[in-house]
Amino acid sequence: MPVTAAGADSQLPGAKPAIAVTTDFGGELATEAGSGETPADADGAAVTAVTDSANEVGADPVDAKPAIAVTTDFGGELATEAGSGETPADADGAAVTAVTDSANEVGADPVDAKPAIGVTTDSGVVFAEQTVSPTSASACAVHRDDIELGLSRGRNAMAIWQDLVDTRGFTGGYQSVKRFVRKLAGGSSKEACAVIETTVGEEAQVDYGTGPMVRDPHTGKYRRMRLFVLTLGYSRKSVRLLVFQSSTQTWAELHEKAFRRLGGCTRVVVLDNLREGVLKPDIYDPTINPVYADMLRHYGVVAMPCRVRDPDRKGKVESGVGHAQKTPLKGMRFESQQEAQAYLDDWEAHWADTRIHGTTKRQVAAMFAEERPALLPLPIEPFRYYQFGERTVHLDGCVEVEAAYYGAPPGWIGRRVSVQWDVRHVRLLNPTTGQLLREHLRQARGGHRIQDQDRPKHTPLGTQQLLSRADHAGGQIGVLCRGLHREYGEAAVRRILGVLSLAKKHGAASVDDACAAALEVGSCEYRFVRRYLERQPQLPLSLRQVDPLIRQLTEYRDFIENKTKGE
Repeated sequence: MPVTAAGADSQLPGAKPAIAVTTDFGGELATEAGSGETPADADGAAVTAVTDSANEVGADPVDAKPAIAVTTDFGGELATEAGSGETPADADGAAVTAVTDSANEVGADPVDAKPAIGVTTDSGVVFAEQTVSPTSASACAVHRDDIELGLSRGRNAMAIWQDLVDTRGFTGGYQSVKRFVRKLAGGSSKEACAVIETTVGEEAQVDYGTGPMVRDPHTGKYRRMRLFVLTLGYSRKSVRLLVFQSSTQTWAELHEKAFRRLGGCTRVVVLDNLREGVLKPDIYDPTINPVYADMLRHYGVVAMPCRVRDPDRKGKVESGVGHAQKTPLKGMRFESQQEAQAYLDDWEAHWADTRIHGTTKRQVAAMFAEERPALLPLPIEPFRYYQFGERTVHLDGCVEVEAAYYGAPPGWIGRRVSVQWDVRHVRLLNPTTGQLLREHLRQARGGHRIQDQDRPKHTPLGTQQLLSRADHAGGQIGVLCRGLHREYGEAAVRRILGVLSLAKKHGAASVDDACAAALEVGSCEYRFVRRYLERQPQLPLSLRQVDPLIRQLTEYRDFIENKTKGE
C-alpha cells in the first residue's frame, strides 16, 4: 500500500524540502527535484527514506532545517524527486519506509537542534526485523524436575544419568546430562594429580568410607554403615562391602572376602594408617597389626602403609570410594544390610564394571579379564583368626586368658608375655623376639594347663595321686575317699586331705576302722570319721621291757666308758 511522506505535503513556510540522494547500481539515474515521480526497482518495490524534521515538537518553523535523507538501492532504479509526495509500492503492494526524526527528542533546543541524518541500505533483504532461529531444546529438559531433585540430594551427573536410564527410559547420553547439570549447578575446577601406573596383579589399594543409612536389626533405627573398598591398581576393578562396625578381625575378614570375590590376591596392599591395620605408623618401619599381618602372610601379600596424611598415594581407591558414595549410595536408605549389599553388587556389575574408565579409556571389566590370570592363587584353607594381647605371669607361673590359666616357662614370673588365642589353642610368645614359648589347648573357665617340666618342685598332689595314697593307707580309707570324690568332685580334695591327716594323727588302723563304720551306716563324710575318732577312748600306752630294738644296758655302759677313756 502507498505511503506518503509527511514532509512533501505539510511544508511549513520557510522550511526547505529534504534532499534525497539515491544510488542505484544497475539501475537508471532519474531523480529530479520536484519531479513528483518515484521509480520502482526491477521487482516493482521501492525503498524510500524520508526524514521530516519539520514536525519537531516546539521547533521554530523558520530556522528549522529538514533532515538529509540518503537512500541506496542496489539493483533498483534511481527515481526519487524531492517534494513529489509519492511513494512507490513493491511487487506485493507494500512499501518500506525508514523515517528518522531526531527533532522529536524531548528537551531539545528549538533553535540549535539539528535533524538527524538517516541512512538506509537495501540490498534485497529487510534488516529491520531479524528472526533468530531458536536453539534446539535439550533432551534433558523434560526431566528437569528429576535432575533438580537429584542435585538437591547431592547426586552427581553420572548418578542422575543412571537413574534416568533405569527409571525413566532415558535414551540420551551421559554427556547430555552432564552439560545440563553444569548449566543448573555450574562446574568446578579440579587440581591435576599424578597417575601411578602398576603392572597386572601387582598392587591393590584398600580404604574405608562412609556408607548408606541402613536399619539396624537390633535397635530398629537407621544407622550409618561403613563402606570397605578394595581397588586393583591396574584394571581399577573394585570390590565394595558394607559393615556396621569395624574391628581388627572384621578388617582382615573383609580382605579375605574381597580376595575370594576377585579369585586371587595381589602381591602388595596399600592402606591407610588406620588402627585395624597399623599399630604404630612409620614410613620406614611401621608396626603392622599382628592379626592383619598374619592374615596377609597366609595369602602371600605384603602390607604397605602410606605416609601419614598422604592420601594421594592411594588415589585409586579414594576415587573408588567417592564414586560409590556420590553415585549409587548418595541419599539412599535401606531396610537391611542384605538389601543394601545386593543393591551395591548389582550397581557394581551393571554400571561400575561396564564403564569406560576416565584415565585408562578402556572398559574396567575388559582390563580385569587381563589382570585376573596374574593374581596370586588363593590358599586351600581360610585364615584362622585369633585374639591377641599381653599378660603378666603370676606367682603360680601361669597367665590368665578368659578365666583359664596356662603355664609359662620357668623364669618368667612377674614378666610380660605376648598371648595369642583362638577356639583351640593358646600360645605364649616372647614379646621382644616373637619366639613361641608355650602352646596349650584351650581350657574351660577356672581350668589349668601346665606342662610337667613347668611345675614347681613343691607342687600339691593331684586328685588321682591323693586317691592312690588313700588306697595304700587302708582299704576302707580308699573306698571312703573315692566315694567322696564321686559325690563332690574337685571340692572333695580338701576332705580327702583331711582323712589322710587323721591317719597320720590316729594311726592308719584306727582311721580304717572309723571309715568302715562310716560306710556301714551310709555316711560317707569326713566329719563322721573325725567325730568317731574323737569319741573313741584312747588306748593306754604300754612300755615294752624286751624288744629287738632295745639293747642291753651293759652295752650302753661299755660305750660310755670307751668314749670317756679316749678323751
